[in-house]
Amino acid sequence: MKISSLLKPEAIAIGAAASSKDDAISKLVDLMTTQGNVADRDAYEAAVHAREDEGTTALGEGIAIPHAKTSAVTAPGLAAMTLPAGVDYDAPDGQPTTLMFLIAAPDTKADVHLEVLSRLSTLLMDPEFCASLRDAKDPAEFLAAIDAAEAAKLAADDEKAAAAAERDAAGYDIVAITACPTGIAHTYMAAEGLEMKAKEMGVRIKVETQGSGGAKNVLSAEDIAGAKGVIIAADKNVDLSRFDGKPLYSCPVSRGINEPEALINEILEGKAPVHHVAGGVKAQAASSSDNESTWHKIYKHLMNGVSHMLPFVIGGGILTAIAFLVDQPGLGTSAYGSSIPAAALFKTIGGEAFGLMLPILAGYIASSIADRPGLAPGFVGGLFAKAGYDFAYLGTLDSTTLVSGGFIAALFAGFAAGYITLGIERACDRLPASLEGIKPMLIYPVLGTLAIGVVMLALNPLFALINTALNGFLAGLGTSNIVVLGLVLGGMMSVDMGGPFNKAAYVFGTAALDPSSGLGTTGQIIMASVMVGGMVPPLVIALSTTFFKNRWTKADRNAGLVNYIMGLSFISEGAIPFAAADPGHVLPSCIIGSAIAGGLSAAFGCTSPAPHGGAWVTAVIGNPLMWLVACLVGSVIGCVILSFWKKPLPASESGLEK
Repeated sequence: MKISSLLKPEAIAIGAAASSKDDAISKLVDLMTTQGNVADRDAYEAAVHAREDEGTTALGEGIAIPHAKTSAVTAPGLAAMTLPAGVDYDAPDGQPTTLMFLIAAPDTKADVHLEVLSRLSTLLMDPEFCASLRDAKDPAEFLAAIDAAEAAKLAADDEKAAAAAERDAAGYDIVAITACPTGIAHTYMAAEGLEMKAKEMGVRIKVETQGSGGAKNVLSAEDIAGAKGVIIAADKNVDLSRFDGKPLYSCPVSRGINEPEALINEILEGKAPVHHVAGGVKAQAASSSDNESTWHKIYKHLMNGVSHMLPFVIGGGILTAIAFLVDQPGLGTSAYGSSIPAAALFKTIGGEAFGLMLPILAGYIASSIADRPGLAPGFVGGLFAKAGYDFAYLGTLDSTTLVSGGFIAALFAGFAAGYITLGIERACDRLPASLEGIKPMLIYPVLGTLAIGVVMLALNPLFALINTALNGFLAGLGTSNIVVLGLVLGGMMSVDMGGPFNKAAYVFGTAALDPSSGLGTTGQIIMASVMVGGMVPPLVIALSTTFFKNRWTKADRNAGLVNYIMGLSFISEGAIPFAAADPGHVLPSCIIGSAIAGGLSAAFGCTSPAPHGGAWVTAVIGNPLMWLVACLVGSVIGCVILSFWKKPLPASESGLEK
């Protein structure tokens, strides 16, 4: 199949103009639909934008290849456009894009078109070829330039295959794997970049491409054994178990396109660390390398847990907020939030989803450390942390005596379960090979789950004491100075954003609503300060990423948008990824903003009979206007502190033009 079989003259626009990236995509999609291979134009365009949200498809040098693989496409196709005036397409080199190809791929297993698309991607690595396309006067000349270059490419590939057959006997200096999430363009362009540069340098290289159509040019055991080292240029997980004992350098796939010489020199100059497969763990992240710092490894494990936890927090939190919003009949009663069936529906579903937060956090921290065998022990450890089970409970089975260890206990459970399972895996490496099949199905889950259960039974009383001590500290502050208490509670909501300090402040606030506490309206003032303090961190992030764009990467700015919803929904955890990435700037700014918001809310006498809901329960807040003012003031102050404290990023990192 030739490129011209996918690219028709009616799908080529010569000398076009676009006012923006979105406008360029829209015009390309219109060109694509003229071929009749798109069943749902809007769905296809949405898929193209979704791919762009993962990272720009602009390659630099004035080239962009937007693409999408979706069921909205009935047959593979190409569309093309030249833009003499250029368009800003978030290119990594900051230059305007003047040549664009749009790829439409059906979401089927019939991937015969991928060979053609990969061929086009590699042709675009040639500046002379790109120049001939830009200079074309009409679609016919454009297609003629493609046909000529493709014929030369096919001939060169035949020569390369013959040369490769000869080199197989002598082996390779370097072996490599390239892969990207979609496996359509970048995978093959990185492979071409490495192969072209290696040829210039006189280096023998073999590159395995793990594209959408499966692995091609697969590395054999002999290829790997004879190579000096391995390059992994990939943006998705790659099985590294084949490379045990070999120098290995891992990087994003874009470096294979833009910096192939530097990657090759990492191997030739002996800079790449030796890779070891430990404890039977077979699949490892492509971005990892053996010379990572201990802190960075811990951070990655933690973020794996947090990223899997957030959907439960968001879904459960917002559904719970809706329950309080619709339950006006239950206002002021102990059944508030579930006094009517509609409210009970939202609260039950939301509460169950939210309740999975700690087991999910612990489970995916453990699986990041020990791969799939760590998942079951991690979940069990998280459940024990949430419930507070201890050895005393085993004698009485009285659940009323249990005290949850909370967030900090779940964190410990995740790491403990992961490393315990990793230890079990390594110990089992000494078992006979005949037992290999029963390890993951029997030995790992039984021993791992038993071990973490015993550990948490022993340590949960300690974590319970920590939580109890935090609550006791808050209770000891008293209520005589309600503004100071509002400042303290508001600030605590930002200290760890869902952690023990945050949860302790929240529990103190909800306990203050209990009629038996005797606090009356004062308890509702405390709850209002707690809630507004918890709303501020995500709003600080959202405002900063919106109004101080040059402090953040494009991915940060996109992620920051959802924090508007999370902040208004009283979901402090939305700021966790930003705080984890830059705690020195984010945490102090958010703590100050939250403390100010909590103190102002108390000073204004704002009250909240609802223990959750954020801005969605403003209708039941006492003095609602000033409560919103307190939230806005705290968020703006936190945003200003953070944004002026953080240094502007270089244009190459922020994705903004200078």
